[in-house]
Amino acid sequence: MALFTQDTNVKKLSLANPVHFLALGFGSGLAAKAPGTFGTLAAIPLYLLLSQFSLPVYLLVTLVVSVVGIYICDKASKDMGVHDHGAIVWDEVAGLLITMIAAPAGWMWLLIGFGLFRFFDIIKPWPIKWLDSKVSGGFGIMIDDVVAGIFALACLQLIYIFV
Repeated sequence: MALFTQDTNVKKLSLANPVHFLALGFGSGLAAKAPGTFGTLAAIPLYLLLSQFSLPVYLLVTLVVSVVGIYICDKASKDMGVHDHGAIVWDEVAGLLITMIAAPAGWMWLLIGFGLFRFFDIIKPWPIKWLDSKVSGGFGIMIDDVVAGIFALACLQLIYIFV
């Protein structure tokens, strides 16, 4: 079984290209199975780094990651000739960062946030599924994961408050 995808569309991208490198989640999107999960895992070191900064800095970087992600995902998608290919996982990076906004410190909370984000990203309850199917381009690739991150953020904060 191959560890990395053999998809010919993915071979149109190059890790040497900074936009492709980011779109592929630092290469994590090349995983043959569950690239979205690997993309979310790849976001953890970035989250751990950003969690050392103040909330305004964290929010600014998360906003930049999300807004620039529209271009990154759109460019990679066009270069591949496929809309929202599974290997494009920058949206998962943004989604986890959104999930973890003002999260309590500790690995338990990171694991809960990770699980909540993956749940909403995979299950795609309304309006996430609608956005995923109706909105195109880089914005379309990003918006369903942004909303999944917001749902996961809300749940994580509620769990913290009530547990």
